[in-house]
Amino acid sequence: MRTSFNIPDEIVAEFDRVWTEEGIENRSRAVREAMSEYIESHSRLEERAGEVVALVGFDYRHHEVIGELHAVQHEYQDIIQSTSHTHHGEWCLESLFCRGNAEQVRELTYQLRDFDGVQRVKVMVLGNPTP
Repeated sequence: MRTSFNIPDEIVAEFDRVWTEEGIENRSRAVREAMSEYIESHSRLEERAGEVVALVGFDYRHHEVIGELHAVQHEYQDIIQSTSHTHHGEWCLESLFCRGNAEQVRELTYQLRDFDGVQRVKVMVLGNPTP
């Protein structure tokens, strides 16, 4: 199947540099691998039920969203066990160690992804998936 995407030139250039350096044979193969990795990382939490232990990491521009992000984190203080925060210029990197209902962790992750000032949200679910 042929598909087209609207992707900023700088992201395509960086993507091409990375897959070429890794020795992947062509861009189509690299895109397939990237899409498979995306599906795996996002579906792992989606398939979980009951209690989970997860690490949620995200980066954002501090001045754009800090108040709203703190409000969201306070809404989920029952599942957020600890946080870690570091600065790099105007960017911040934050990690949330969560333990609680899978649905609540999903909701928290979705809310973080809704912020325009948040660039990426990554989730690592610890342990084996149990549907």
